[in-house]
Amino acid sequence: MYYYFEWFVAAFVLIVLVIILVKNIRVVQQARAFVIERLGAYSATWEVGLHFKIPLIERVAKVVSLKEQVVDFPPQPVITKDNVTMQIDTVLYFEITDPKLYTYGVEHPLTAIENLSATTLRNIIGDLELDQCLTSRDIINTKMRTILDEATDPWGIKVNRVELKNILPPREIQDAMEKQMKAERERREAILRAEGEKKAAILIAEGERESAILRADAKKQQQILEAEGEAEAILKVQTATAEGIKLINSSKPSAEAVRLRALEAFSAAADGRATKIIIPSEIQGLAGLVYGLKEIVSPVDEPKTQTN
Repeated sequence: MYYYFEWFVAAFVLIVLVIILVKNIRVVQQARAFVIERLGAYSATWEVGLHFKIPLIERVAKVVSLKEQVVDFPPQPVITKDNVTMQIDTVLYFEITDPKLYTYGVEHPLTAIENLSATTLRNIIGDLELDQCLTSRDIINTKMRTILDEATDPWGIKVNRVELKNILPPREIQDAMEKQMKAERERREAILRAEGEKKAAILIAEGERESAILRADAKKQQQILEAEGEAEAILKVQTATAEGIKLINSSKPSAEAVRLRALEAFSAAADGRATKIIIPSEIQGLAGLVYGLKEIVSPVDEPKTQTN
């Protein structure tokens, strides 16, 4: 009976030892780190792999995630240089680079980072005016990241990025900004409309000027062509006259033929409407010529009827 009891006790102890052994075997996952304390003091930092913890002597003080973490802090009231109070909330991206410093560096690291970011934001915004705050987000983000990264180095934390999520000025300031933006848009619209009207007037004036120039050129060309036509006609008439005179001279006409041509010319000049005509002295001696000219120039008198 005693023999069976010893076997029972041995089996029980063996089972307990196996359980204790299994309980103290730890596997560290990827992107994690275990901070180990031995008898209350820091002993080691376990990284990825299989590890054995000494029972009752060592303990896992903290399991630290090495992934990049994101913390969204609630809006913080800040005052600008021109005494405008507004709400700004920030988003912080950080990662733990030293699990030991993160574990023993500061109590409640996230609370410490939140308070530090709030005070840093107030200091930066206090040196800027409202318009600069709204247009200089990149500058504010860079300054905050530099200050927070330097301040959190003793805590084993690296701040990668800081972003201003929202900037909320007071409602009356927002209304004033909207009115200002509307006025600016209306001013730009008026400027664009005036520039368009100016360009249109310039184009119309240029078109009228080009049209006037083209009309003047056309009129000029017309007058030139008409003058050239008249000159050519006169030249042809004079040429024909010269040719006629030349032919007459070459034919050696008699004096009677010349006088006859002169008489025809005078007849054509009188054309039945003239009352007087001057006859050259060369043909005054011809009584018949005078009588003929009288018949051409003067209207024929009706014969008087004799009365008995």
